[in-house]
Amino acid sequence: MREGTHTHRSRCVRALLVSLLVGAGCGPDAPPVPREAPPFPAPAPASPAASVARADFVGAEACRGCHTEAYRAWAASTHGRAGGVPGPDVVIAPFDGSPIRFADGTVTPRVRGGTWEFVVRQDGFAEQVFPVVGVIGRGHMRGGGTQGFLTAVPDGTQRFLPWDWSRTAGTWFCNTGTRLDEGWEPIRADMALAACGDWPPLRPIGTLDRFANCQECHGSQIGLEFDAAAGTYETEYTTLQVNCESCHGPGRRHVEMAGAGTFTDVDIGLESLAWTDKDASLSVCFQCHALKDVIAEGYLPGEDLTDHYALAFPALGEEPWHIDGRVRTFAYQANHLASACYLEGPMDCVSCHEPHGQGYWDVDRQPLASPFDDGQCTACHASKAADPAQHTFHALESEGSRCVSCHMPYLQHPEVGEGVPFARSDHTIAVPRPAFDASLGIVSACAQCHQDTDAATLERWTEERWGAGKPQRPLIQAQRDALAGRGDPAALLRPDLTDPLVQFQALARVLTDHLQPDMGTLPPGVAERLEALAGSPDLEVRSLALAALHWSRGDDPRVRTLLVDALGRAEDAAALRGRWVLALGFLGDRARATSALQQSERAYAKALEIAPGDPRILSALGQLRSQAGDLAGAIDAFRGSLAADAAQPLVQVNLGVALEAAGDPAGARRALEDAARLDPHEALAWFNLGNLHQRAGRLPDAAEAYARAVAADPGLGRGQFELARTLLRLQRFQEALPHARRAVEFMPDHAPSRQMLADLERALGG
Repeated sequence: MREGTHTHRSRCVRALLVSLLVGAGCGPDAPPVPREAPPFPAPAPASPAASVARADFVGAEACRGCHTEAYRAWAASTHGRAGGVPGPDVVIAPFDGSPIRFADGTVTPRVRGGTWEFVVRQDGFAEQVFPVVGVIGRGHMRGGGTQGFLTAVPDGTQRFLPWDWSRTAGTWFCNTGTRLDEGWEPIRADMALAACGDWPPLRPIGTLDRFANCQECHGSQIGLEFDAAAGTYETEYTTLQVNCESCHGPGRRHVEMAGAGTFTDVDIGLESLAWTDKDASLSVCFQCHALKDVIAEGYLPGEDLTDHYALAFPALGEEPWHIDGRVRTFAYQANHLASACYLEGPMDCVSCHEPHGQGYWDVDRQPLASPFDDGQCTACHASKAADPAQHTFHALESEGSRCVSCHMPYLQHPEVGEGVPFARSDHTIAVPRPAFDASLGIVSACAQCHQDTDAATLERWTEERWGAGKPQRPLIQAQRDALAGRGDPAALLRPDLTDPLVQFQALARVLTDHLQPDMGTLPPGVAERLEALAGSPDLEVRSLALAALHWSRGDDPRVRTLLVDALGRAEDAAALRGRWVLALGFLGDRARATSALQQSERAYAKALEIAPGDPRILSALGQLRSQAGDLAGAIDAFRGSLAADAAQPLVQVNLGVALEAAGDPAGARRALEDAARLDPHEALAWFNLGNLHQRAGRLPDAAEAYARAVAADPGLGRGQFELARTLLRLQRFQEALPHARRAVEFMPDHAPSRQMLADLERALGG
């Protein structure tokens, strides 16, 4: 039930019931709340209005008159030139009419009549034209710069087109992750168009749980909401640049006070960023430069980031970072939180990055020529500048003598593969450890230059030059021991340390590897340390520790009292509750994915103790019960979810599927038609209506419903197959042909689709 995260995929484990799912018998109910245990405090009523409104934003031009120098620096920066509407000053990719060649067709970027567009021609299909409505990125990044493109679709979303341009490689590429699992690959003439995982256009800009998406980062004040009254989505943004208010928050009141001359010593209409502490400063940048799990959708700059996003929670389950914080899959600069320069010093982003022009400076705000200038390090580590060659053992001015070459090397993000350059500087600012790095599968800073030297030799060289390496921080070493089968789980729990990202990772390992629901006893030392961590000042660590206690010992009256008191006393109760539920929902999803149905039911039941009536948890519970064959329980859960939030087309779909499986086709039809009325573009509503009509022998109605499904989602291979099959039964052979081809395109391993297409082409003469 986890919501979406950044860029590469949704973090939600959704079992969208597109056909009847009947599994083994249902497990027992979750254990009752222990007698004499106090109840959890009820959630506070929802705020009547958000603290920031879209009308509060005035755009960058409103800042220009008073803040001339800052505006000029911003306008020339990578933020000020991050994207926008298509035009020759924004587009860097070649839109010269040269086709991008696939094995089964071409995609031609061109400009016609002032419109920038992609023309798709595939064998056996009608030509399709996708106008570009927005441009994302301009290939600025040194380690691999890219540019992507948005097109508008009828449901109101603006979706990323599958074809991106790599400025660094000078080639078109696409993400094959969801189809071939080969990462980002340059497009080749032997590659099928469907190898691109986002074909047809799939990912919208903006955050919404229904879609895998890219959140609100690639522009300013991006919003995506479903309008139940209109039956469509509403996409809004101020600009596809990253504007002043993305960092400073809404400026309308500031501008009005400036015009009226009503500034005071303590109130200028917005919060100054000049004197924020390092964590508040980091949160400004972490709006975008961090992986995040969604607590609540609809974030706008100026609101409390913690009310909307959990920054450490991506470590739960997917493990995007290595045990020392370096990138293991795909991540952004939030691994700064694992840096000793942050943990033991004052370093935030603007210690090195000048925020308006995106240039570089040192901690004293002295400008630096480039990101490779040693001054950004030696301004703090002055002794290293006294005799650089003695410290680096490399010739002055050589690549190996630079601070960043050894401590902030560029590392290719593993999840994107090796096909397209996408390296980012390592913000953990690690000490080179060739043997340790090799054990993690990381090309160490030393090995990047000494490519023909093995890790053992490099390790020996480092010891000869610098002596024994700096000891690993305790929780890094504890995780290393755990991965090697050594140590005990209590060693992963260190409430005496301040090491929030790594502390969260280690705690997550204890939760997933050592804890079960309602355990009689915990491993030695674990209970005491979990209880100590439940008082952590770090919100992410505290919430996960409380969830771990609730999961493993929530039936113990003493622990129950501790949990209730912790939630009741919390000043940040809403943010704490959201993370607590997120952790329990993750445990429920994880157990359901492995058919551990009793555990899954317990996790969802515990989540509902913290968030009674939560529509997402109730929906997940309904899916679990459908999977377990408890159709009556599933129907109750889906109806409960809809009672809490009626604007959930997918829950209506799942309700319809469950009702049909329970022998109520009339009720199923009503639920599916309600889903289609609520969102006329919901493909799964139409697909399941088609199934219902087909099973009832209403073939014309089935064909119409399937046609609506594939119009909404052309990549729904099963919908293409069922439409083609229904049209064949209606003897509408010529109409069936393109849908049979689409079925094979999106389900190449589906033998019935291949056979149907072969028979149909043979009957129609090719």
